[in-house]
Amino acid sequence: MNKMISDRYMIVTSLGEGGMADVYLAVDTILNREVAIKILRGELSSDPVTLLRFQREANAASKLDHPNVVDVYDVGESEGRHYIVMEYVRGRTLKQLISQRGALDKREAVDIMMQLTSAVQHAHENQIIHRDIKPQNVLVKDDGTVKITDFGIALAHDAVQLTQNDAVLGSAHYLAPETTRGEPASNQIDIYALGIVFYELLSGSVPFKGENPVQIAMKHLREDVPGIRDFNPTLPQTIENIIIKATVKNRKLRYQTAQEMLNDLKLCLMPEYANTAKLVFSETEAQPTVNVREPGNYPTESGKKKAEVVEEIVDTKKKGSKKGLWITLGILIATIITAIILYFSGVFNFFSYDPLIPVPSITDLTKEEALLKLTEAGFQESDIIFSEELSEATETGHVFDSDPKEGSEVRRRDGIQVMISKGNFYVLPDFKGKSLAEAEAELKKALPLAVISKETVATAENQPDEILEQSGPKIGDKLSPEKEVTIFFKVAKAPSLTIPNLIGEEIEAAKAKLESYGVYVVLYQRPTVGMSEEEIKALETGVVVEVDPPKGTEYKQDGSSNWITLYYY
Repeated sequence: MNKMISDRYMIVTSLGEGGMADVYLAVDTILNREVAIKILRGELSSDPVTLLRFQREANAASKLDHPNVVDVYDVGESEGRHYIVMEYVRGRTLKQLISQRGALDKREAVDIMMQLTSAVQHAHENQIIHRDIKPQNVLVKDDGTVKITDFGIALAHDAVQLTQNDAVLGSAHYLAPETTRGEPASNQIDIYALGIVFYELLSGSVPFKGENPVQIAMKHLREDVPGIRDFNPTLPQTIENIIIKATVKNRKLRYQTAQEMLNDLKLCLMPEYANTAKLVFSETEAQPTVNVREPGNYPTESGKKKAEVVEEIVDTKKKGSKKGLWITLGILIATIITAIILYFSGVFNFFSYDPLIPVPSITDLTKEEALLKLTEAGFQESDIIFSEELSEATETGHVFDSDPKEGSEVRRRDGIQVMISKGNFYVLPDFKGKSLAEAEAELKKALPLAVISKETVATAENQPDEILEQSGPKIGDKLSPEKEVTIFFKVAKAPSLTIPNLIGEEIEAAKAKLESYGVYVVLYQRPTVGMSEEEIKALETGVVVEVDPPKGTEYKQDGSSNWITLYYY
């Protein structure tokens, strides 16, 4: 295909192929920036359904302006080929990240979910339902930022059909049960998918599997999502509750907005919610949503009984006396007044005055010492949560941080989290200029699981075994002794060679050839004093006439104390 699109976008390389379009890395030659360009395949340009879906993706994404949504820069047509120009995100998909690493740490998973949920809320505020939220459609940058892409089937208030044309079969692992029943699409289908993605981040796997998409969709329709704490009991109940509420079959009980889910994600790791009870829906509440039917289509017996009960309740309410209403109102007012009095009197512990407690200095104390000091300050033992984490320099078993920090004030009921050192991070230094043996000795002691990869470079400018370059983790990174890491070094070695036959070669070319081995070369022009004019005219100038040491010699550069001399006229 043409390497230049619309006289502006220079195709660099292919990034991948999709069902209806190919994606390329390109350079915007006007703004001089890398972009991703999605080009609809030529044979599909005449298909109105495919073309509509392609245009729908461009229109939906271009309406959004959010840090966690891939930006769309341009849309157009060139030589009959429709294209979308998008932000190029260096990194990998969230699916690839999960495949490589398995279950993620809860903090990382919550951070990713907050980014995704914020982006989905932004889309919903703009009347766009993505309808295909899944890790394959989420890009992860190297700095941890995630971006939602692929709005190919996004459309507000449009039902998702289980057809290959709308690419939903490939997304069956994240399919809301009401979609399988053919109900109209709503914001809740994106929220359900977010709940499944959250489960996958924390477990490394989707909750339901099957031999084909239909089997998987049926499981979403009939079976509850497994409890994430069955997979990892150390996860807080608040996290499991978010998944439960996001994936409940009855969408009326599900989060009604992504903002509600985002609010819970922001709070789920806070210590004061550590003792939250498990969210449980009754069997009646958990019944799946049903399609609205015409009145004449309801079952006769059960429907009639239900109608009779409703009528009886309504009729009873109508017959209630005004006296009962006044009694109820009086009880309500008395209850409110009593609650206000009790609040200010401090009778109930729940409403009692809760003063601010200054967090004392507990850094470098042992767990027992810190507990004693905190209880003396006014905290109760049940208010204190201890967690073991790696620290920078604190001795193992001693406090290195707290939340809230020392010196700040906190109400007792809000609690405090105290971090105990379970060992130290290793802050990666710059080994450049040091010997490889010295670096290996230090790394072996600090990072037992470290893998050291070296590449030797012949040079006369440095001592043999001296480290010239260092890559892999960045200098200053905090590395865990418990995790495997690979560090790459380029190491100097003494240049050596068998001196070739250079007699008759142009002097500068011969010098360059030798210097390419990393050796020192000296040029010496021989004098012509004492020669006759005929002898001088017979000389071939500018070429090597002698080499010292001579050809065939095994030569090794020993620092700067030796060199090769090339003689010429």
